[in-house]
Amino acid sequence: MSNSGGAPLTELEAAAYRIPTDFPEADGTYSWDATTLVVVHAKANGTTGLGYTYADASIVSLVHGLLRKATEGRGSFDIPGAWMAMQRSVRNLGRSGLAGCAISAVDAALWDLKAQVLDLPLASLLGRCRDRVPIYGSGGFTTYSPEQLRAQLRGWVERDGCRFVKMKIGSEPARDPARVEQARAAIGDQQLFVDGNGAFSVKQALDLTDACRDADIRWFEEPVSSDDLPGLRLMRERAPQAMEIAAGEYIYTADDARLMLQNDAVDVLQADATRCGGITGFLQVAALCEAHHIDLSAHCGPSMHRHVGCAVPRLRHLEWFHDHVRIEQMLFDGAPQPHDGAIEPDLGRPGHGIVFKQKDAERFRIGGEVS
Repeated sequence: MSNSGGAPLTELEAAAYRIPTDFPEADGTYSWDATTLVVVHAKANGTTGLGYTYADASIVSLVHGLLRKATEGRGSFDIPGAWMAMQRSVRNLGRSGLAGCAISAVDAALWDLKAQVLDLPLASLLGRCRDRVPIYGSGGFTTYSPEQLRAQLRGWVERDGCRFVKMKIGSEPARDPARVEQARAAIGDQQLFVDGNGAFSVKQALDLTDACRDADIRWFEEPVSSDDLPGLRLMRERAPQAMEIAAGEYIYTADDARLMLQNDAVDVLQADATRCGGITGFLQVAALCEAHHIDLSAHCGPSMHRHVGCAVPRLRHLEWFHDHVRIEQMLFDGAPQPHDGAIEPDLGRPGHGIVFKQKDAERFRIGGEVS
C-alpha cells in the first residue's frame, strides 16, 4: 500500500453493551427492555477511530473475523477499498441485516480515523451544505401512560425546540385515535408524526388516517411493512394530501434504496448510517435521493448522523430517538445537545467529535473480552 492511502490499519476491535431502557417500551410490532450497542475501534499508527451500531452482540465475532481480515493492512485513507472488501467478504452470509450493521460500524470508525489523522471534523472532511441538522423528537411508546406520552412529547417542544414529534402506534389500534388526540393536545401547533412499524394492512392504516383526520398527522412512517412496496405506494395515493408516507430505516444496501425509490413507495426516504453501510453507504443513499428528487431523513443514532447530515443536500431532518439519545449522552463524551430544534457538529473536535466512556460502559458489557 502506498503512503497516499494513509498508515495501514493495525487493529480492529469490537465490543457489545446491553443498556436497559428507563421504562418498558413497545411499538406496533415489537416490545423491548434493553438496547444493544456495538462499538468498534479502528487503529492505525497510534490513532484510533470510533464507530458503532445498534444490533446484536453476535456481530462482534463478525468484526473480529471476516471484517478484520478484509481490512487488515489496508491504507487507513482507502475507505472505498475497505468498504468494497467488507461487502465481498460477507457475500455468502448476505449483505443485509447483521452483516450490514457490522460493516456500518467499521466504516464509521474508518471515517473517524481518517478525520482524526487530518485533525478535521468529519463535516469539514465531507464538505458541508448546512451548518445544523433539524431534529424531531421520537418515542411516545405504546407502553406509555397518557401522562408519560404527553410529558415526553411536550418536553421535546418546550425544552428542545422541536417543530416535529413522533409517537408509536399499532399495538392496540382501537386506542390509537385517543392517544393521537392526547399527543396533539400536548404539542400544540407543532407537526405530529406517527410510526406504525409495519403493524397495519393498507385498509387498516387508511381507517386510522380517517379516524385521526382532525389531528392533522403530517407523517405516517411504515404504515405497512417496508417490504410491501405496492402497499406503501397505495398509501401515498390514498392518504390525506398533507400526510407524507415515510420508510427506509431497514435499508441495508444502495439496492434497497433504489428499489424503494423506483417504486415510488415514499414521500421521504429514511436511512440509517448504523445499518446502511456506514458513512459510505449513507452518502450513496443520499445521492440516489438527489437523483430521484426525494428528501432524506436520517434514522436515529444522532452522533453518527450530525456530521454526514450536514454534507448531504436533500436532508430533511434527523430522528432524535429517546433510547439512542439517552445512551449516547450517558456513554459518549461530546454527544450532541439540541438547541432550537437542531443539533450541530462540534467543529473544534476532529472526526465524529465523540469519545466512548469505556469505564462508564463496562457495567453494561456483554460477551467476551475485546480481542
